[in-house]
Amino acid sequence: MPRRNVIAIAAVVMFLAFSLAIFAQWPSFPTPGSPKLANGQPDLNGPAPKTADGKPDLSGVWSAPRGGPPGGPGDGKGDGKGKGKGPDGPPPPPPPSSAKAGYPQGGFQNIAQNVPGGLLPYQDWALKLRNERLAENSKDHPDAHCLPLNPVQLWFHPQPRKLIQNAREIVMLAESNGGTRQIFTDGRALPNKDDVQPWWYGYSVGRWEGDTLVVESTGFLDNGWIDENGSPITNEAHVTERIRRPNYGTLEIEVTVNDPKTYTRPWTVTANQRLMADDELIEFICGENNRSTPHLVGK
Repeated sequence: MPRRNVIAIAAVVMFLAFSLAIFAQWPSFPTPGSPKLANGQPDLNGPAPKTADGKPDLSGVWSAPRGGPPGGPGDGKGDGKGKGKGPDGPPPPPPPSSAKAGYPQGGFQNIAQNVPGGLLPYQDWALKLRNERLAENSKDHPDAHCLPLNPVQLWFHPQPRKLIQNAREIVMLAESNGGTRQIFTDGRALPNKDDVQPWWYGYSVGRWEGDTLVVESTGFLDNGWIDENGSPITNEAHVTERIRRPNYGTLEIEVTVNDPKTYTRPWTVTANQRLMADDELIEFICGENNRSTPHLVGK
């Protein structure tokens, strides 16, 4: 069955792999109505599905293209059975072929990895905090303690995400730490962030602009993390995601962070995704038998 070992990144320079059994998982099951190639495999370049009202259907299991050092976790050179160079299962999905130019691709380790200079436009205090977190080997990152990720970083996590779309909302099920995020598309407005309890995933509403879903989010917990290096985000942040599905196998996502408390200007990165066709999420209970936390150390 097409599966991969799950890699959970818990520190700056290493991957802490939670070895999960490959048995007792859902076998591959064809998605009804999906475009097919002549050999019967899913045609990832085929047309994107539509909902009954003609909007793009974003539903599916999505993965961020990833890479790593040769022979290391995430290098995509495993054999799909946990053997060979890089025990990370099958090769990662290729980068989307129709990626829209204009913004750099962000990264899980360093979200500004493709920004000139490799740094975001930090306020002085934010850069200082980021450097302090990095110097401590990112030992306090929520992911290392089985806590949820901010939605900005969630798109880049090596573990996939499942989107389930209906007329009222889109639900994102994150394999990472069993997370659940709700994006309401029923016309409601964002709540005033000062009138609601801050949440890990914040509060999100979406609207359609043609074939693009525009998601606005606010109400985050203060001093969150948006990459492994420790880039912060505060409760003043307003995040905008513009999501398109140009074909069956691709999501194009532009993520804009406007957090004047943390950054000197708004900035945008892309978080393009590739469909894991006919696949499902695995059950990932991060806190179960987690023996790594006592071994997380700083400088």
